[in-house]
Amino acid sequence: MRVIGVIPSRLSSTRLPNKPMAKISGIPMISHVIQRSQLAKSLDDLYLVTDSEEICKVAQENNCKFLLTKNTHKTGTDRIGEISGELDADIIVNIQGDEALVTPEDIDASSKILIDRSDIDIGMLVTEFNNAKSLSDIKVVLNIFNEIIYFSRADIPFHANKTERLFLKAYHVVSFRKKALKKFCALEQTPIEKIESIEYMRAIEHGIKIGCTKVQSKAISVDTQADLELVRDLMAVDKLSKQYLD
Repeated sequence: MRVIGVIPSRLSSTRLPNKPMAKISGIPMISHVIQRSQLAKSLDDLYLVTDSEEICKVAQENNCKFLLTKNTHKTGTDRIGEISGELDADIIVNIQGDEALVTPEDIDASSKILIDRSDIDIGMLVTEFNNAKSLSDIKVVLNIFNEIIYFSRADIPFHANKTERLFLKAYHVVSFRKKALKKFCALEQTPIEKIESIEYMRAIEHGIKIGCTKVQSKAISVDTQADLELVRDLMAVDKLSKQYLD
């Protein structure tokens, strides 16, 4: 199977303006995502997709292919959907542009979900998480087949008989079969997707299976200034970054 990584990115983040260009260890956040993705063994090619000429320039500086898209997309997945027809791919891996601590091993693990299970059209990673009442972190619930049955910004599932709160958090490295990506992007936004502001509820509400693999990761989606400061601290001691920062 031919696996293509795609990094969607935009400047107009409402919670953290100019987020992709925020400096982490001296380089823009989006540069970290590109260079770490380039180390993934499973990817046959890598693209950055954006509506920003400024972000395209960063891709060019990092020897990464890029494609310009419209500026009207509501989600990163919809942005990838616009250019999916131009990609020679069986599997497309959505590597979100705010996952500055993404590892190549985790990108490989995401695509492996679809390679191993022919009955699954979307594959996502999750990590264990115990920070209760964090609205910027997407919690998930799995069934016994390691398939995601619900996403929420609330703390789910509720631990009725335990004092310790341990959750699973969505790690936004998401693999799609190419046909499934086109189908997903052709669907209208769904009621719970809008309520939770979580795009992948669209798949759940339409009965599309999302397979899942648990990984151990310190990766954090940068949505707020506090997230950015935490990632800056973690990057300072991150071993993988030494391979491309030195």
